[in-house]
Amino acid sequence: MENKMTAHPAQTMTAGLQGCIFVLGGARSGKSAFAEALFTPWPAPWTYLATCKPHDGEMDARISRHRARRGENWRTAEEPLDLHRVLDGAGASPVLVDCLTLWLTNLMLGEHDITAATRALLAALARRAGPTVLVSNEVGQGIVPDNALARRFRDEAGLLHQAIAREAARVVFVVAGLPMEMK
Repeated sequence: MENKMTAHPAQTMTAGLQGCIFVLGGARSGKSAFAEALFTPWPAPWTYLATCKPHDGEMDARISRHRARRGENWRTAEEPLDLHRVLDGAGASPVLVDCLTLWLTNLMLGEHDITAATRALLAALARRAGPTVLVSNEVGQGIVPDNALARRFRDEAGLLHQAIAREAARVVFVVAGLPMEMK
């Protein structure tokens, strides 16, 4: 019997939200590298949907390291807010969204309607003709933040993660580079 964690993703994944894999983990847990490795069975090019808005030199360097690690099989689409638009336009191409917590940050800082944006994301995922992997940072396992904005972010991230995990076919939690199948 084949272990679900080692199962060939192309053999176990379908399109739409029920074909979605949700990968969670802390900072530097290995979640992005794990998520990227899921794509090798599918024919390239793959779409990397980047949600980060670089604000300084350190973030620019981080983005450069990520791009170099991914290599030439990836096409990068940079979209800090309207994930549904890029997902709808990707057709059957496999898409990796990295990451939902940066997307949430962009929504919060721009004072956008998070509930409406989450609904639009879930609807776009349900319409997807190809496989989708979503990456996000688990932020709810630490101490209670000491300021209202940080507490709101933690709460909104928890609600977002619950909504995605409820609908996704698989949920994987990555700790110290080790994936743990949650669903």
